[in-house]
Amino acid sequence: MTLAVFFGCTFIAFGPAFGLFLFTIAHDPLRIIILIAGAFFWLVSLLLSSLIWFIAVKASDPRDELLQKGLLIFGVMFSVLLQEAFRFLYYKLLRKAIEGLMALSEDGCSPISIQQMAYVAGVGFGLMSGAFSMINLLADALGPGTVGIHGDSQLYFLTSAFMTMVLIFLHTFWGILFFHGCEHQRWWEITAVIAMHLAVSGSTFCNPLYVGSLVPSYLLMATAAAWAYLLSGGSAQNLQRFLLCLQSGASPQLGS
Repeated sequence: MTLAVFFGCTFIAFGPAFGLFLFTIAHDPLRIIILIAGAFFWLVSLLLSSLIWFIAVKASDPRDELLQKGLLIFGVMFSVLLQEAFRFLYYKLLRKAIEGLMALSEDGCSPISIQQMAYVAGVGFGLMSGAFSMINLLADALGPGTVGIHGDSQLYFLTSAFMTMVLIFLHTFWGILFFHGCEHQRWWEITAVIAMHLAVSGSTFCNPLYVGSLVPSYLLMATAAAWAYLLSGGSAQNLQRFLLCLQSGASPQLGS
């Protein structure tokens, strides 16, 4: 049973993201480099926020439960802001990289657009975030032990897997929205990304009332997905044509 839980939660959390990587990133070495660098930027932001939270906890009174809870909330909110700050730094780095690629190119064009970089960077952020969210849980899922044997929810591993999946998708969409806001100086788009990130992270404090965290997160994911689709040049007409191609059995041509 523990093995089934392990593989089930792994495929739920990382299966869709692995599909994105396999079909849209793995064939291009440049995209793989951008993805790995994005994952590294997210990791550095986590290390810095963890260090600050650790220092704050050690400097406080461990017997003060209210203070410890406040520090936990502070740690989560600070981590979100630091992640978005590193997303901005990564955007600036990729902007410089595009200028360098254009200078080296014979036709003066970059082999990858800023929109494609935003998508790949978002996947990198999401994959590293998901890995750190689930790695310890997956290790525990292998047993020994039975989930909920002491009266706790038996859906803990399952809901954690679905939460990891939605966070990976959200980071992907947030990357597109954030880079678009930076590229066109639409600071309200960047503010919206930060607000959504804070809302999703804050909703996890509703656990173990998992409905209070999963439902708002998936609603925000749907909103961010539709928004990112429109900013990337998509439209209802394009979506309708794609669905008609699927119904007719034709193979729609995907852009690079």
